[in-house]
Amino acid sequence: MTQPALTISRILHAGYVFACGGTRIAFDPIFENPFSRNCHAFPAVRFDVDGIRRQRFDAVFISHFHDDHCSFDSLDLLDRATPLYIYCLFDELFDMVRQLGFTSVTPLRLDVPVDVGAFQVVPREAMDADVDSMFQVKAAGLNVLNVVDSWIDDTTLAPLVAQGPWDMVLWPFQTMRELEVLAPSRFAAAPPSLPEEWIPQLRALAPRYVVPSSCQFQQEPWSWYNRAFFPISYARFAQEVTAALPATTVVRLDPSVSVALDAVSLQPAPPLDWVLPIGEGNVDYAYQGNAAPPPTSDIARHFAPLTAGQHARVLDFCRIGLPDKYGTVEPASEYFDEPRTWQLSVYDHAGVATHFRYRLEPGGPATPDDGVTPPGWTTEIPAARLWAALEEGESLTSMYLRINDAVFDADTDSALAQADVTDDPLIRCLFSDTFGAYQAAQLRRVLARSGSPGAQLPATDLPNPLPTHLPNK
Repeated sequence: MTQPALTISRILHAGYVFACGGTRIAFDPIFENPFSRNCHAFPAVRFDVDGIRRQRFDAVFISHFHDDHCSFDSLDLLDRATPLYIYCLFDELFDMVRQLGFTSVTPLRLDVPVDVGAFQVVPREAMDADVDSMFQVKAAGLNVLNVVDSWIDDTTLAPLVAQGPWDMVLWPFQTMRELEVLAPSRFAAAPPSLPEEWIPQLRALAPRYVVPSSCQFQQEPWSWYNRAFFPISYARFAQEVTAALPATTVVRLDPSVSVALDAVSLQPAPPLDWVLPIGEGNVDYAYQGNAAPPPTSDIARHFAPLTAGQHARVLDFCRIGLPDKYGTVEPASEYFDEPRTWQLSVYDHAGVATHFRYRLEPGGPATPDDGVTPPGWTTEIPAARLWAALEEGESLTSMYLRINDAVFDADTDSALAQADVTDDPLIRCLFSDTFGAYQAAQLRRVLARSGSPGAQLPATDLPNPLPTHLPNK
């Protein structure tokens, strides 16, 4: 007798299509390469846009609002009658999705099942429940846990173990050094091994199969991040998990690849014909610690020149907008409890820097500094990336910020050791009280292409966790 089967297909990153008994649902679909500005599919793929437009999903589930999971450029390819189920605590995102034209948009609630045809999908609590969720997927008597890119702790692990046994777990296998690359001279190189809590957690879940999930991208081909961002290789993940869980099979699913899971086996299935692999598929991450980061002046040369208007926008922000904004953001750590001099260096396409000096008073605005006092904090950024952050919702991971890559006096250096990279004044002014800037910029472009009236975009006065891709939040 034929066993009932569940087909699982990888799109890219955390994107999957699940099919069973004539029902097809998708999770965190991304149909872009690159996505999130500088995330290039690894291994490389291209997408058949017309083929995607012909797809009909019975539902789409989105785990959280980060732009590598909820991208309006990708959602724009879907039929607007597709039911969307989104985990997000901010109403503003749902308003924007409805402005995109979707007619069935439902907020997800933790532990509240959603039944779609042959499937039951249950959002489960992640460690940072203010930001993201994971999914339990049941179909054909099978039980799959899609961790997406969430952290799990003891509080969230116990309920998941109780929901077992698990046939498959989609496990986020990269830790990603998103903050470390912002200040490479102040962080030690991370070891290329799995975090110590992962193996005990996987042992507790005890799945039949585990898929290294939620990554499959690198930055631009020239980027030094490609040698410093990703400590864990596919090979290392498979080696450590197989050694620790001999009854569990590690299964790599590259973009377009499909498998049919039943109660006794896992078999190949026809690939997604609208996800088109390019070149070699058996690629892996090569980690080289901090990898001799190039100066920001060299990085800035990779970006096109700004127009005169764009350049003026950047200068106006640095001279007027930023000083005013600084006085309105939430206080940082104790390091800024006393006056500090901050130097912001903005590099143009030729690698030439314009330096701005500010005096930062606790609880007050930033004021121009006379340049005599040595800086107690430094920030460098390409002008093109600062403009994109101001106008296009550029996220922190693609801005090529360089923080405190300077020589300070001994007292300042000692104090900086206790400060957090995200205390950076520019980061705080750009991100500390905005929500959904990337999606808002996408929505403007989509509506402009369609000739629709301008979007009524949300006010940007909500707290927004720093934009990140994977679970080093």
